[in-house]
Amino acid sequence: MKSILILFAFLSFWPCSSQDNSSQQQSVTTTYFFVRHAEKDLSDPKNRDPKLTTEGKKRAANWAKMLADTPIDMVYTTDYTRTRKTAEPIAKSKNLELTLYNPRDLNNIEFQKKTKGKTVVIVGHSNTTPTFVNTIIGKEKYSSIDEKIYGKLFILKVTGDIITDTVLTIN
Repeated sequence: MKSILILFAFLSFWPCSSQDNSSQQQSVTTTYFFVRHAEKDLSDPKNRDPKLTTEGKKRAANWAKMLADTPIDMVYTTDYTRTRKTAEPIAKSKNLELTLYNPRDLNNIEFQKKTKGKTVVIVGHSNTTPTFVNTIIGKEKYSSIDEKIYGKLFILKVTGDIITDTVLTIN
């Protein structure tokens, strides 16, 4: 009888699989850091893929310094020189490869699967960055970033159906 009570007590603390799995899935948090590319060279208005200015290179290095103590799993960027050069110092500091994304295909199922439970930096543009954030949060909250502003940092945390968003201006 004593062994039956011990077994019953042990089993009563054993996790129930259906409830435990759903609560584990709910508790997985994905964190996204969205930044616009750093300052670009505007000397040639016809150049659709300009490099970063000296100031832009400094800002890109500062993003990496700012995120130095943050574990980063992935770094996404669009396929433009200015976004790749903004993302490179972050990726290099974390020993990560850059992952290219299409700014016209935001938050697709493949992206959601790859990033679930990860901490991800996403470098985009003055129009695509707020659009990407809006797509994830499911509402039109943020508008395009002014062309003269390069220091916006959007931070999104997704845990189950709960999404929190914060915007910081870092200059």
